Amino acid sequence: MSILDIRVLGDPVLRQETKVVTEFTDELQRLIDDMFETMRHARGIGLAAPQVGRAERLAVVDLGDDPFVIINPEVIVSSAARVRGEEGCLSIPDIYGDVERPKSVTVRALSRHGEPFERDASDLLARCVQHEIDHLHGKLFLDYLSVLKRTAALAKWKLQAADYPGYVRRVALETPDDLDEHGHREEEL
Repeated sequence: MSILDIRVLGDPVLRQETKVVTEFTDELQRLIDDMFETMRHARGIGLAAPQVGRAERLAVVDLGDDPFVIINPEVIVSSAARVRGEEGCLSIPDIYGDVERPKSVTVRALSRHGEPFERDASDLLARCVQHEIDHLHGKLFLDYLSVLKRTAALAKWKLQAADYPGYVRRVALETPDDLDEHGHREEEL
């Protein structure tokens, strides 16, 4: 497995629509494994293909007890109940914002080997899955913030963007010393 570079805010790949996955090749399996490794090393709980510069419609999720991949995912049911919660993003390090989302969702997707499945998610898992699906459609959590909060977040980002030349975050240089027992730092999506 390899640790991949993470693309950060400003890289056009983060704003592009992904392509539906139709072939479940060995290369795709390596990408999935590398994404899990990268996500854990970067101390995240979710990672979408565009975040590692890829166009495939897939994301990996790991809240610590049941890691899984969602390929060609779609939310088929959303609860009427909505909750506001803080979100961060591995592609926008150290920037956070409160985002309102449905409290629970049902997602239809394909597994890493192409088998269809549905998964119910609530609370943090629902937030994570929705966040990653947004990435697959070129949407970032910043898009949900008010104009004032988005402007403040972007101003803060502008101060640190120079730390990521070429819009690349080289997580291979980071150390996992601060990880919890599941390989996660704070709840970065």
